[in-house]
Amino acid sequence: MTLTYTDLREWLARVEEIGELKQVRGAPLDPDVGQIAEMLHHTDESPAVLLDEFAGYPKGYRILLNANGNRRRLALTLGLPLDIGKMELMNAWEKRIADLKPLPVQYVERGPILENVHEGDAVNVLKFPTPKWHEQDGGRYIGTGSPNITRDPDTGWVNLGVYRSMIHDAKRIGSYISPGKHGRIHRDKYFARGEPCPVALVAGGDLLLFIAASVEIENDLSEYEWAGAMRGRPYEVIREKYTGLPIPADAEIVLAGFIHPTERLPEGPFGEWTGYYASSQRPEPFVEVKAIYHRNDPILLGVPPNKPPYEPHRFRAYLRSALLKRTLEQAGVPDVTGVWCHEVGGCRLLTAVSIKQRYPGHAKQALLIATGARATGYLGRVTVVVDEDIDVTDLSDVTWAILTRSDPATQMDIIHRAWSGPLDPIIRPGQKGLNSRLLIDACRPWEWKDEFPPAIGPSVEVKRATREKWGHLLK
Repeated sequence: MTLTYTDLREWLARVEEIGELKQVRGAPLDPDVGQIAEMLHHTDESPAVLLDEFAGYPKGYRILLNANGNRRRLALTLGLPLDIGKMELMNAWEKRIADLKPLPVQYVERGPILENVHEGDAVNVLKFPTPKWHEQDGGRYIGTGSPNITRDPDTGWVNLGVYRSMIHDAKRIGSYISPGKHGRIHRDKYFARGEPCPVALVAGGDLLLFIAASVEIENDLSEYEWAGAMRGRPYEVIREKYTGLPIPADAEIVLAGFIHPTERLPEGPFGEWTGYYASSQRPEPFVEVKAIYHRNDPILLGVPPNKPPYEPHRFRAYLRSALLKRTLEQAGVPDVTGVWCHEVGGCRLLTAVSIKQRYPGHAKQALLIATGARATGYLGRVTVVVDEDIDVTDLSDVTWAILTRSDPATQMDIIHRAWSGPLDPIIRPGQKGLNSRLLIDACRPWEWKDEFPPAIGPSVEVKRATREKWGHLLK
């Protein structure tokens, strides 16, 4: 892996070189920017778009949309060949994770993020053009593509997680974090002590760090150390004046402050990744912003949730699938031939695993572990295990296996009281927090698999090779 950029601006230059960046000037902030984002998210191979010159804001205060919205740009972000194939990308990422050697951060005194520093009366979050992303949102969400930096008060472990942040006024932004997320655990520890929780929100910056904050990596491993290892050099950070938290030296926009344990403001509703306004307006904690840091001509990273699949689903499918495959192998499940966390389910609601069956119960073992793993444990819905001749990335192939190889009476199970949360649309208001999961064994039944009718068509490997050789006929 070779990264050809050091920060978001160099990344944009590389994207422009490969012809995948469009620039727009003078678009209305509302409702056009949110509508453009939705259009890009739901159009295959759509470009990254950089918007500028919003009425009422300084020229150069920009918004970036759909950054990692296709495989080529994701490959660029991860330092992989731009023409890499679908499964090759996932396999390369899995290998990179397996070989990972975390690198501690490097503290520096200066960096581009300190080009503009606003404190005290000068704090004004409203200075940044922030769209109302969806028609029925309860406010303007500056936190969509935004790693939130927190520190465990017991261990000192620094975590970065992406949580939504609604602007209340010039000095206060909402902080909604679903139960069980690392930032929520850190916050609750401070609250249990009666202390405010320090937090720094990176509203625009390095896309590799955003990806690190968006996927489930190992507990107690800082995303900074993970991203540094991916880059091959320590991540440069600056100790923030008020919170003491490490902030990226080359970020675009950072908001730093404290979440107080007893104070609340109405937050939401917000259009979420399930495709619904899944949580109504209710009192939630908020960040009292003590300082704003930003570069000259700052870039806000816009990654608003939309009906699946939207931009993060297009990259999380690879990364979450690789994480789950590694988890299955570490848990001792042999001959896992494929894993895919399907985009249509937000890379959470539908997971498919393929195995080469080796013993009775092999499929059920894979089902149970895949359902409860760190990468897929939160708000899952359906887990399917199929034979190795099924292409787990092909929803039609997986569905065919379910319909022809799975007997509902003997090969489907439901487990109850699994980890869910307020964003689960099918759970009734007032009862959210737990859900059920459907486990489908869509493998040929072990007891008579050698007698099962043979399937027509080439193997998964042959189909991929054919597309590589003759795919030009489809263009």
